[in-house]
Amino acid sequence: MLSKNENCVMSAVYSLCDGTEGCLVSPVDILSVLPAKKKFTPEKIDGILNDLKNDGYFDLIISERKGEKMYVINLKENGFAYKRAALQRQRDIAFRIMLAFIGAAATFIFGLILKGIFG
Repeated sequence: MLSKNENCVMSAVYSLCDGTEGCLVSPVDILSVLPAKKKFTPEKIDGILNDLKNDGYFDLIISERKGEKMYVINLKENGFAYKRAALQRQRDIAFRIMLAFIGAAATFIFGLILKGIFG
């Protein structure tokens, strides 16, 4: 399970790769896609990218181009499945909420029936 910051960075990487196997991005590119309210720094992004690399989402090579730090990212199987897994998590949460509402309604109706019988 990814943390909120890891989830934001992985979503940014996935969108920057745009459905291809890999991409060449700079920390500025990643920062431009991330929400401004999270206050990410290039150092924080480095750490999160290394964590995601260790978790098997992508291969990461750090290089320089014209004096600017660049990331060469090649998505792995977990990286390709990221959006599908995120969508599945949302469906699971929606299902659990719906199940809780159905359970609450059934309990309310059952209570009314018992109150009518014994009340």
